[in-house]
Amino acid sequence: MVNELIRNRSWATEAGTRRFVKRHRHGKAATAYRSVGGQLHLSTMGIGTYLGAPDDLTDQRYEDAIFEAVRQGINVIDTAPNYRRGRAELVVGRALRRLLDRRDVYRSEVLVASKVGFVPRSRNEADDSLDWFEAQTVGAGLARPDELVCGCHCIAPRYVAHMLDQSLENLGVETLDVLFLHNPESQLQTIAKPQLLERIRGAFETMETAADQGKIRVYGVATWSGLRAKPDDRDYLSIQELMQCAQDVAGARNRFKAIQVPLSMSMPEALTWRQQPLRGRQLSTLEAARELGLVTFTSATLHQGKLCSSAPPAEPLPAEANLTESSNEQISAIHAAIQFGRSAPGVTSALVGMSQVEHVKDNLRSLSCEHAPHDWLLAAASPPEGAAIAG
Repeated sequence: MVNELIRNRSWATEAGTRRFVKRHRHGKAATAYRSVGGQLHLSTMGIGTYLGAPDDLTDQRYEDAIFEAVRQGINVIDTAPNYRRGRAELVVGRALRRLLDRRDVYRSEVLVASKVGFVPRSRNEADDSLDWFEAQTVGAGLARPDELVCGCHCIAPRYVAHMLDQSLENLGVETLDVLFLHNPESQLQTIAKPQLLERIRGAFETMETAADQGKIRVYGVATWSGLRAKPDDRDYLSIQELMQCAQDVAGARNRFKAIQVPLSMSMPEALTWRQQPLRGRQLSTLEAARELGLVTFTSATLHQGKLCSSAPPAEPLPAEANLTESSNEQISAIHAAIQFGRSAPGVTSALVGMSQVEHVKDNLRSLSCEHAPHDWLLAAASPPEGAAIAG
C-alpha cells in the first residue's frame, strides 16, 4: 500500500478502492459499497454523464457535480466520447485533474469507464450531416464504407483503436478501467447477426491488444435494447454469444469482464425477464451475467429523468431501505428509483446522471439506506407484457 501511495497506479486497484471505501464509509449503509470478485470495492451508485446541453454552463455544473460526488464517496464514473457532442469526457477529465491535484483522491481509488461505437457529433451544429460522420471514419481511413452503420455507428477495429486513444487524451488518463462497446445491437438495423458477431470479434481483438498495451484494464458491452429484448427480436443479444466471441479471440484468459444494461422500475427486463439461455437454463440478464462472472453496471436508473416526475411506487420501501424523513414526493420518487437500481441482485453500481451539485447531495442520501428487498423490487417493477418473471 505504501508503494502504491508513492507510485500511484494509473487505474483502479484493490488497495486503492479499499482505501477509498474506508475513508468514506462513515454515515453510509453497509450496502453503500460492493466488492467485485475481491478485486475492486465500488460505490453501488455511480455518476453518469449522458444528458445535458452541450454548453459551457452545463460543463461547469457537471465538473462541480463530479468533483463533489467523488469527494463524498462515489468512485464510479461513466462517460462516452459522443455524450454532449464530445464535451462529457473532457469535463470528466477536468474534474479528475482537479481531484488529483488537490489530493482529494488517487487515480487508483476511482473506476473510470468510457465507450466506443457511436461517432461523436461535431461541436458545431452546422456540421450535423452524413458527410461529417463519413469524414471521421471512412474519410480518415479508419473504416470501410459498409462499416459505418446508420450514418453514425462504427466498431471497425481501426476506429475502435483510434477512439480509445482519443478518449484517453480527453480524460487525461493513461488507462481506462473499462472500455465498453457501445450499443452494438445498433448494427442489426442493416446487417445480420452472424456478421455482427464477426465485427464484435474484431472489436474485442482490438480491445485485447489495448489491454496488453496497458490502455485499458478490461472491456465489456454497453447496450440499450440488446440485453432487454426478446430472443426473436431483431436487436436481441445473447450474453453467452458475447462471451463466446471473447473466448474465440483470447481464450479463457480474455478481458471481457463487464456489461452495462438499462434497469429501472419502468425498464425492469434485465431483472424480470428470463430470456438468456445459458448452460441449459433460461436466466435473466442479471443472472446470466453473474453466472459468467461479469460485473454489471446499470444505466437509465431514472429513465433519463422521466422517473423524477413520477409518483413513488405504490409499494412503500421498508423502513431500513427508505429515507428517514422526506415529505418531498419528487425526492421520494428519485430515491425509490435509485434503490431499485442499486438493490437488484447482481448489480455492482447503478449509474445516475447528476449534472448539478444539488443532485449529488440529494442522491447521496440513498447510500445511507440498506438495499431494498427482492420482493419489493418485483412489486415495484412494471414488467413488460408476457415477461417470464425471475423470482
